[in-house]
Amino acid sequence: MTRDYSQDRIELQDVMLNYTAAVDERDFDRYRACFADDVEIIGFGTQTYRGIENWVSYVADALKQFSTTQHMLGPQFATIEGDVAQTRSDVQAVNFLADGTLSFTLWATYKSTLHRIDGRWVITRHEIVICGAVTH
Repeated sequence: MTRDYSQDRIELQDVMLNYTAAVDERDFDRYRACFADDVEIIGFGTQTYRGIENWVSYVADALKQFSTTQHMLGPQFATIEGDVAQTRSDVQAVNFLADGTLSFTLWATYKSTLHRIDGRWVITRHEIVICGAVTH
């Protein structure tokens, strides 16, 4: 008998929606809750980030250069095996620099591994694959 993963898919999608909303709203407690403590982050610059505190610190500092951002996700593809999921989410992010000089739109794909820990899905590995960007 095949298991129905409908609820898991909704919960996985909600993690990524919370991730992007928390970035745009600068809600770092909400953002932190999307990740496992020992998360690994790849593709955001040249460094691989390990651990939630290192990652949130980097993001909070990086976002200071923007007055506002808006992240929009395409439909999510998820492969689920028990308490482990691999997801793929296309993202378009519009970013406005704090000094008002310009904005840019980024197109990318988030490739994430999530684990169900203590009954809830959290990101344990997160990678961004940048497809392109346009300045305005």
